[in-house]
Amino acid sequence: MPTIRELQQERAKLHAEAKAIMDEVDAGRDMTPDEEQTYDRLMDDADRKSAAIGRAERLREAERLDGDRADSDEQSDRAVRPEAGSSEVDAFRAYLVGGMRSLDERQSRALNMGSDPEGGYLVAPQQFSTSLIQAVDDAVPLRGLATTMQLTQGESLGVPTLDTDLNDADWTSEVATGSLDDALRVGKREFRTNPLAKRVKISRTLLRRAAVDPEALVRDRLAYKFAVTQEKAFMTGDGNKKPLGLFTASNDGVPTSRDVDINSTGGVLDSNSTSAGGAADDLITAKHTLKSQYWPNASWLFHRDLLAQIRKLRDANGQYLWQPGLTADRPDTILEVPYVASEYVPNTVANDSYVGMIGDFSHYWIADSLALEVQRLVELYAEANQVGFIGRLETDGAPILAEAFVRLQINE
Repeated sequence: MPTIRELQQERAKLHAEAKAIMDEVDAGRDMTPDEEQTYDRLMDDADRKSAAIGRAERLREAERLDGDRADSDEQSDRAVRPEAGSSEVDAFRAYLVGGMRSLDERQSRALNMGSDPEGGYLVAPQQFSTSLIQAVDDAVPLRGLATTMQLTQGESLGVPTLDTDLNDADWTSEVATGSLDDALRVGKREFRTNPLAKRVKISRTLLRRAAVDPEALVRDRLAYKFAVTQEKAFMTGDGNKKPLGLFTASNDGVPTSRDVDINSTGGVLDSNSTSAGGAADDLITAKHTLKSQYWPNASWLFHRDLLAQIRKLRDANGQYLWQPGLTADRPDTILEVPYVASEYVPNTVANDSYVGMIGDFSHYWIADSLALEVQRLVELYAEANQVGFIGRLETDGAPILAEAFVRLQINE
């Protein structure tokens, strides 16, 4: 398997070949069909290398964290439980395979955190819960950019907001104090975590004979479903018992006043950058609509379909807006701003539809409840020789500062 450095070098080579094609195209003409086909193939290959690099880096980080956790757990076991015995993870694995009846007294004490009058549930051990949360973080691109916090007390999280600022200071004399200003107003935004759940059925035979750990099967499937559901809500959620999405126009999030029109013709971004209203000019306008203070931490957010079109746009001087990062420490950029791709960004190029944005995504806040519950359904699927697992998570999210975002809306 290639190393991360080798993958980075291969991606840089692909970018260099793509840039060479771009450099051969004069400002007065577009790419020929052969050039465009080669260019697209090179960029698709580069995207696959980028994805492989991301997976390798996440795996390396996960292995590092697992090692840290193992060291920490070993130290904690020596300090808190000096006697030998089964760990919580071993007990939880035994529970997943055989249910409560398969646990001995010590394992039951390790896992039994409470009882549900409807039938009972177990709270997953901390190591299992952490693995699940990490898997969700890896699968949801926005989480890596957003500000995340844990809600440990109370039903909701209140966040103070500066609704109205003071006016500018007054030029005055040595002893004067300026005019009285009582415009300062402070408000509050509330994050109330919403339940998220998914049910998975697994064959009892598979649980007994599987080559991998049973909890790994549950973790992987639940992580995927949680990731997809959260990503959709972070992008397009309406805020009604779910997060408020970036692409939902709302005075509580990103209002329509933060929209910038982007020109298109027949479902394709208008590449005529020499006339007013061309898509290239519109992207430049969008970048400069965002205050320059946000630029150092800003990113573009697009679906890959839109990125394929944006890569071919040029400014009025014939320079491509997209530029490859030719070294490992430099990301690919659009107008010198890095970008992030998500499958759940709207990608329909139609009049009045949203297709992307630029912003400082640390001003999208995500609040998570700590408790992760895994409920085992033993009898419900007994006739089918299956066992059900229900994973539950509580989260909320919303943009907290409208001026930190600029959204792109198609104007045909």
